[in-house]
Amino acid sequence: MKPVNLNHVRKEKKRAAAKKSADENVIRFGMTKAERVLAAAKEEQASNRLNQLKFEDE
Repeated sequence: MKPVNLNHVRKEKKRAAAKKSADENVIRFGMTKAERVLAAAKEEQASNRLNQLKFEDE
């Protein structure tokens, strides 16, 4: 039988728990960071386009 390093086992268990928690948070809170950045960029682009098309009556 091969000896087992308990520190490695503990760290792997902790990593697995952190990944599970992160996956649950992605589901719970919706968008990933990349999706939020993309949505903000699209929103800003649409806002800028709308400002360009505004007709100012002065």
